[in-house]
Amino acid sequence: MSFRSFLRRTRLTLDMIKFEHSVFALPFALTGALLAWRDSGFSTHRVGWRILWIVIAMVGARSAAMAFNRILDADIDSRNPRTRMRHIPAGLLGRAFAWGFVAVAALVFLIAARALNPLCFQLAPIALAVVFFYSFTKRFTAFSHVVLGFALGIAPAAAWIAMRDTLDPRILLLTAAVTFWTAGFDIIYSCQDYEFDLREGLFSLPRRFGISGALWIARLLHVAMIGCLIALTISFHLGVLALAGVAAVVLLLLYEHRLVKADDLSRVDAAFFTVNGYVSVLFFLFFASDIFLLRIGS
Repeated sequence: MSFRSFLRRTRLTLDMIKFEHSVFALPFALTGALLAWRDSGFSTHRVGWRILWIVIAMVGARSAAMAFNRILDADIDSRNPRTRMRHIPAGLLGRAFAWGFVAVAALVFLIAARALNPLCFQLAPIALAVVFFYSFTKRFTAFSHVVLGFALGIAPAAAWIAMRDTLDPRILLLTAAVTFWTAGFDIIYSCQDYEFDLREGLFSLPRRFGISGALWIARLLHVAMIGCLIALTISFHLGVLALAGVAAVVLLLLYEHRLVKADDLSRVDAAFFTVNGYVSVLFFLFFASDIFLLRIGS
């Protein structure tokens, strides 16, 4: 393989895994890291390096999981009109190269976990098992959306462990919030495949409860997310900016649910990609601002 061919395949792989969608979970992981730093009295050793390794670990784990998902689902994707032009089914990328990418990304994650602390390294194989396990779940449970949510939701707790070498139960409120949020928007996204899932015998909440019922479940999950964010704000004694961040998330989620209706799924992509990108970024900016203002005032 020539170097030019290697670069082309790498670019195609990054496109396949939607590398830019790391924005979904990464801001929540960084929020967990900043909350841990604040909880230490802003005295965590080598905080800059720790945050850098957290980012590297997040990118490695997500990249490995997404590539693994694309490999595992390639045959299913080839039969779905919506996904048949994805890179592996369309023949743009070979499975062997994709498997190599999974191995390298997983190795990067393990190296980052080792660089953080011994507990992170010990838990790293479990984290990989969780994010890989999601890809199997649509084959046997309608609650695969919740498994995906948990796979992303462990990020803030992992970031806390990376910063403090231990786990505080309070950060699990953010884990729960991310789990509910992700499960909710994944349900909305999966409504597009309702008929395909019925035909193929795949499991999803839209298939089990219908599109209208699934959208109501997504709304309830997002209400639960807001409840967790309010509880998080209270438990960490955060201020007005954090509450403003929660309010911003509420408004964005209301807009997201207005975009999608049971009889009109034409704006699912806007609801899934655009709105949720704003949710995670604005949440982080408001919470980070609140935390840094406290540091300046201390």
